[in-house]
Amino acid sequence: MFNSHHLSLIGTTFAQYLHLMVNGMSNIDEVNVLASMAGWAWPNALQDIFKPRGVNLMVARDSAEFVDVIEQRRIHTAIVDMDTEKPNGLATIKLIRLDYPRLPCIMLKDKSDDNVLTRALELDVFGVVNKPVDMNILKFLLNRLFQKKYNSDIFA
Repeated sequence: MFNSHHLSLIGTTFAQYLHLMVNGMSNIDEVNVLASMAGWAWPNALQDIFKPRGVNLMVARDSAEFVDVIEQRRIHTAIVDMDTEKPNGLATIKLIRLDYPRLPCIMLKDKSDDNVLTRALELDVFGVVNKPVDMNILKFLLNRLFQKKYNSDIFA
């Protein structure tokens, strides 16, 4: 039986249909990443990765702003700083998970703490990156995330 996705493809040629099925990002007009606002040069460093790929970076100051942005725009991943969020990044991810349980999240953290890692795993965080952030590690993680979740090599 046809579902709404199939019905939207009725006017599509077979070649276009195959392209849509092979490249999951082809039907997405824009790629949006939401990240924590930090007191350091973090947003500028992310722009160096995102801008050449046409990825939109949005920043949020706190948990409430994260949820507000997610409610207003399609967000493809959230990068949450464990140490700059109030009350903390885990609480932000927990709040996101209430309404958006499938949104991939990456967490940044200062200290190695097994309790934090355990709680991040319980919240189904896609990855945890230590600060200071090695941008090559972050790009690798974003590449894995977008290949797995969206069948896209935008970060390759």
